[in-house]
Amino acid sequence: MSDQTPEPSDMPDLGSLLGGGAADGGGMPDLGGLMAQAQEMMASAQEAAAEIVEGSAGGGMVKVQVDGGFNFHSVTIDPTVVDSTDVDMLQDLVLAALRDAATQIQDGQADAMGGLDLGGLGGLLGGA
Repeated sequence: MSDQTPEPSDMPDLGSLLGGGAADGGGMPDLGGLMAQAQEMMASAQEAAAEIVEGSAGGGMVKVQVDGGFNFHSVTIDPTVVDSTDVDMLQDLVLAALRDAATQIQDGQADAMGGLDLGGLGGLLGGA
């Protein structure tokens, strides 16, 4: 075993690892800006979690209200859709309304996350 310390020329340039560096004039990423973007993203995510969305199915005959934390608030079923001989249809409508609400929540969360620009750090996390 050797106790030799690598020469500075053997060490990778941190700036180039982070997507910039002296060779390409990029320099280090703006960590303050990155932190501000992360805080904005967190605020957007909290707003999305508090927002109540309504999923519906059957032309609005079945509606569910759920918030971004997937806490369900209400289920409304139009009495005309209740048919004791066709419970399967009602179950399908409730399931479709739940899926509609979940899709809306996921879309809202994706929108909240979409504003984050990782800059040079994106390369470290597998981004292009």
